[in-house]
Amino acid sequence: MFVEPFSCVGSARNELIVAIFIKTGAFLSTVGSSLIVSDVAKKVRNGKETDPYQRIMVGLSTLDVLVSFFVLFLGTWMVPKETGWLWAVGNTSSCSVQGFFVVFAGYGETCYQAAISLNILLLIVFGWKQETFSKKVEKPMHFIIIAFVLVFAIIPLVYETYNPECGICNTTVLWGKCSTNDEGKLCIVRGNEQVVTVIRLIAFALILIVLIFCTVAMVWVYLYVRRQEMRNRRYIFGGSNNTENHRESRRIRKILFLYTLSLYVSYGPWLFAVFIGGPISESISDTIFPLLGFWNMLVYFLPNCLKYQRDHPGTWLVTAYCQVLRPQAPCAWSPSGMCADQKEEVEDAPEMNFAKFNTTNEQPATDPVDPANNR
Repeated sequence: MFVEPFSCVGSARNELIVAIFIKTGAFLSTVGSSLIVSDVAKKVRNGKETDPYQRIMVGLSTLDVLVSFFVLFLGTWMVPKETGWLWAVGNTSSCSVQGFFVVFAGYGETCYQAAISLNILLLIVFGWKQETFSKKVEKPMHFIIIAFVLVFAIIPLVYETYNPECGICNTTVLWGKCSTNDEGKLCIVRGNEQVVTVIRLIAFALILIVLIFCTVAMVWVYLYVRRQEMRNRRYIFGGSNNTENHRESRRIRKILFLYTLSLYVSYGPWLFAVFIGGPISESISDTIFPLLGFWNMLVYFLPNCLKYQRDHPGTWLVTAYCQVLRPQAPCAWSPSGMCADQKEEVEDAPEMNFAKFNTTNEQPATDPVDPANNR
């Protein structure tokens, strides 16, 4: 077996540092995604209404738990020990399992990031209600995503193309000594090069398409809400519901921006490493990528945290996160010391549940009035 020494990061010292960072980030991501799943599951148990956005987040977070734990946290523990990599104690079977989750959970998670952007785009720009999205789009969307990544992950499994590469098991071929007497010559001993080429081209295209789509959706939503703001400045509408809906539009626009930003923060270094290569770019990519689930958790609970801050002035954002994520924790950590030793359940902020939100179907209660003529 021939593999790149030190998991492609240049030295044993770098390998140890990167491994620690990856496992730390993967642990944070696993915990963050588990909190999202737990939050939605608690709503279901309590009989509360959930919407497509929250169910999309369950799909995304479940897949993130799989990829964060089996691929990033376990890491070289599932890689065949013959590689000689740090903490490698696995075998061919565990390597195939890890490789399967790289493709199934990793690229499934990417597809669900696009699903979030699609949901918010249809909600804000095209005026869909969540009930409409649920009836027309949600079930086919979940089926297509799961079926696509499942087939995508099974193909390399059939051709034995999950093999060790740079600290994990991925779609690649395994090189070893040829059966002939040619000294120094290496041959493929496991895997299929054609399968590797096709899978990597599709994966690279998928990530680029998702990044482009999420960016376009974010810009589209931003421009739409911006036009609505400019329109509101020119005219005064008598309908208070219309004003409140546009306020919610701006908040949801911020949520979409932050989800897109987390996607770029995680996949940007990876794309840079693909094009540039080298131990440094590989190390940076391996260190930042595992945190995607953690960033998503911060964005998902941000509206509740901001609501908690509004209800408890002077509370730090970090303290608000602690109160939202662990309602049983005392909130005496706030600078004002308020609600010390008090246990409270933080209710959802309005923009956390999009089920009844619609921004374009609301009509003004009266005809628009030019503010210049209203003085």
